[in-house]
Amino acid sequence: MEAGIVGLPNVGKSTLFNALTKAGALAANYPFATIEPNVGVVAIPDPRLELIRGFIASEKIVPAALRLVDIAGIVRGASVGEGLGNKFLSHIREVDAIVEVVRCFESPPGGEDITHVEGTVDPVRDLETIATELLLADLQTVEGSIGKAERAAKSKEPETVARYELLKKILPILSAGRPASTFKVTEPDQAKILKGLGFITGKKVLYVANVAEDDPHGEGPHALKVRQWVDQHGGDGKQDVVPVSAKIESELSDLTDADRLEMLQSLGMEQPALNALARAAYHLLGVQSFYTAGPKEIRAWTVPIGATAPQAAGVIHTDFERGFIRAEIYSVDDLVQYKTEKAIKDAGKLRVEGKAYVMRDADVCHFLFNV
Repeated sequence: MEAGIVGLPNVGKSTLFNALTKAGALAANYPFATIEPNVGVVAIPDPRLELIRGFIASEKIVPAALRLVDIAGIVRGASVGEGLGNKFLSHIREVDAIVEVVRCFESPPGGEDITHVEGTVDPVRDLETIATELLLADLQTVEGSIGKAERAAKSKEPETVARYELLKKILPILSAGRPASTFKVTEPDQAKILKGLGFITGKKVLYVANVAEDDPHGEGPHALKVRQWVDQHGGDGKQDVVPVSAKIESELSDLTDADRLEMLQSLGMEQPALNALARAAYHLLGVQSFYTAGPKEIRAWTVPIGATAPQAAGVIHTDFERGFIRAEIYSVDDLVQYKTEKAIKDAGKLRVEGKAYVMRDADVCHFLFNV
């Protein structure tokens, strides 16, 4: 599960990335923090892990994780070679979702003057700039591919014909200034072809309103404009907005637990905004968690909503899916109610599920397999 952080230069994108990866490093037993110069892994905050450990003694807990890619700043004209041009495309096409950072703060009086690339702070203009550049990049992809696809389709092979037909349908959508996400899939093969093409404007987007230190909840006019713009452009349920002060989060990530709690209380915040950001990204991706629990570790695993039991087993190890026999499953709520796995079984709440079982959020599983 991977998300790419994008934004104009000097909007706080890298500050946010560094804060996320530093905050992740505070969690023991998992290799968070930066794993490459522009790649990091972040924990998904999940109180159910500690809840499970309250009933099942274990050496450690391992949360689910989100892999983040800090993508080079996009500037106006990137699609025609300005700035780093389209060098960002190879990274952004591979991610599952986009985290777009939008500047919603002015340079503080008497503080550091953080120059905006456009000269003034205008989040709506910035949103439009990024949307335009990403759409133009997708349009260039289609225009550069459709001729080759047409020639390949002459072979009459179903896959090449389907690819060409899809490109023909996508071209007028992008040409009209509409994102690839507005294309309605009507045939089973289209979803697979779309995924292979990696349209940037077909990806889900989480917008981060990078707010000022005195507006941690994003109640100021700039953040309000971001929400209004997203409401107007994100009616498909593929977008969300989270207010974050990257500067506050950066400071919080350097503090001890006690000092962090004190700073949060002084700001009127219940938790770091990065927690909300990680959970929002998780939700946006359409995934859920299931758990395995034993004396060595209690671990959260990530599966798409709708995944079957064998597919969930395959997340742990491919052999588990290949040799899947059955799964023994109970819920976290069952554990809270009955206290032990034995009591859950005695109460008849331990379910034995087969290959057709569709996973539910908060399932605790034991997989049986044979290879």
